[in-house]
Amino acid sequence: MTTLFRTTCLAAVLSIAAMAAQAQTTLRLAHAAPDTDLQQTLALFMKEQLEERSGGEITVTIFPQGQLGNDTAMVDGTRSGIIDMVMTGLNNLTGLVPDAGAFELPFIFLTRADAYAILDGEVGQQISTQFEGHGLKMLGYPENGYRNMTNNNGPIVEPGDVAGLQMRVNNSKALSDMFQLLGATPQQIPVAELYTALETGVVDAQDHPVGIVQSFKFEEVQDYLSLTQHAYSPLALAINLNKFDGLPEDQQAMITEVAAEAVQMQRGLAEEREEEMLADLESKGMQINRDVNSAAFQEAVRPVWDSFIAENGDEVVNAITGE
Repeated sequence: MTTLFRTTCLAAVLSIAAMAAQAQTTLRLAHAAPDTDLQQTLALFMKEQLEERSGGEITVTIFPQGQLGNDTAMVDGTRSGIIDMVMTGLNNLTGLVPDAGAFELPFIFLTRADAYAILDGEVGQQISTQFEGHGLKMLGYPENGYRNMTNNNGPIVEPGDVAGLQMRVNNSKALSDMFQLLGATPQQIPVAELYTALETGVVDAQDHPVGIVQSFKFEEVQDYLSLTQHAYSPLALAINLNKFDGLPEDQQAMITEVAAEAVQMQRGLAEEREEEMLADLESKGMQINRDVNSAAFQEAVRPVWDSFIAENGDEVVNAITGE
């Protein structure tokens, strides 16, 4: 009887230990931005909130500044499960889901409110679901911000001012097509290599949101920042689908909830601090140009929309514009 009792107790202890081990979740979250960027602020918020709300059952380890590779490597790593979560420019995922490229079209979102309504609404959800076929569960679309042009030649006011620039571009086809249309020479360069490329003259211009210009210290190698706001640039926050599906339901709900809160927090800070960031860049010698002929730019780049529609159809574009 004593042996049976001990055996039963041992089985119960092992069962409890197994359940505890199963409940313990470690998440590795990677992104390419410096630890001074709002992407790191979002990552820290998720770490703190998940660890606190789960009572330590979830722990998050953050790998900023491309410690686990460039954006492509981080996306591939998350899809394969080597990395659990990734935060990256949505442009790095449009090769998987071409429809998501509509969000990158120049001037498709004229206000942040327009962007948020689409990204958080039915259109954004339909795009998010498509990523599940590629091993990713989309948790939200944080803000990179409105892209603006920097260069060393002078202020960019009219579309013709872009002609002749050696323009660094990301892997967004829409933006590459746009700069080529405007007469620049686009060159794809990873963001981690961009400072050196600007410093050595490999390229003499680039486009990024204000926060990235500041956090990567591009004011040290670029003289002019023109607020062209030619494209709203969403980020993507995603988790490996198998990892997510394998978690207990309460942890799934917690991760989803915290991610949504983190996105809202980070977007608010991005908008709130933009003028402060511009003032900081100006204080460091960068010349800020707000005199941009936006109407002329919108008209000049319209063929980029036509090209996207010819390749991918007009369903997503019409859903965004309400046509």
